[in-house]
Amino acid sequence: MAGWGSFLAALLVFLLSHVIPTRPAVRERLIDTLGRTGYFAAYSTFSLAVLAWLIIAAAQAPYVEVIPPLAVFRWVPLLVMPIVCWLAVAGLAIQNLFSFGGLGRMPFDPDNPGILRTTRHPILVALMLWAFAHMLANGSLSHVILFGLFAGFAWMGMALIDRRKQRQLGQDWERLSRNTARLSLRIPKPLPRALVWLTAIVAYAVLLHLHAPVIGLSPLP
Repeated sequence: MAGWGSFLAALLVFLLSHVIPTRPAVRERLIDTLGRTGYFAAYSTFSLAVLAWLIIAAAQAPYVEVIPPLAVFRWVPLLVMPIVCWLAVAGLAIQNLFSFGGLGRMPFDPDNPGILRTTRHPILVALMLWAFAHMLANGSLSHVILFGLFAGFAWMGMALIDRRKQRQLGQDWERLSRNTARLSLRIPKPLPRALVWLTAIVAYAVLLHLHAPVIGLSPLP
């Protein structure tokens, strides 16, 4: 029961940490107290600490099988994670008016939106795919709750952000988003640069190499 108690406590703190500090009134008060830089630094540090606690607690919770540990499911993360890395890197490499990411310097072009033609939310889609793949490979009840929570957050987040951005952009929404999609199978135009592909490959190799020493479990079947 202690294992479940720790997991449920970590889960509750994780949920509250993503609800309370982000409420406009609370957020503005914290920014006034800590400063904008201090707020984001403190919130990021606290969020990472709670996330680490949640992951550890899920691993230590009693094993209750939900998804059978089929050997084929161990291959799913290996096959999906290259796509996850590519989406994440491509999403960070461009300017994104519609969602997270967007560290690139090239201005957004509605006629050639790049990866946004496939999805306006490449970071959230990457998170959703990562969560779904790892849920299949780790089918205990605690991990189904953990990864299902991440996948659900990502899926709902896309709809919520779309609605918020549509309100913010007003009449410009239709003009700017006309060649984008919340989620589709359309090929990006233009295709991401070679540096994006190379960075994604390197990121995948690093994650593959560090998985066992950091997580404590080899990702290889």
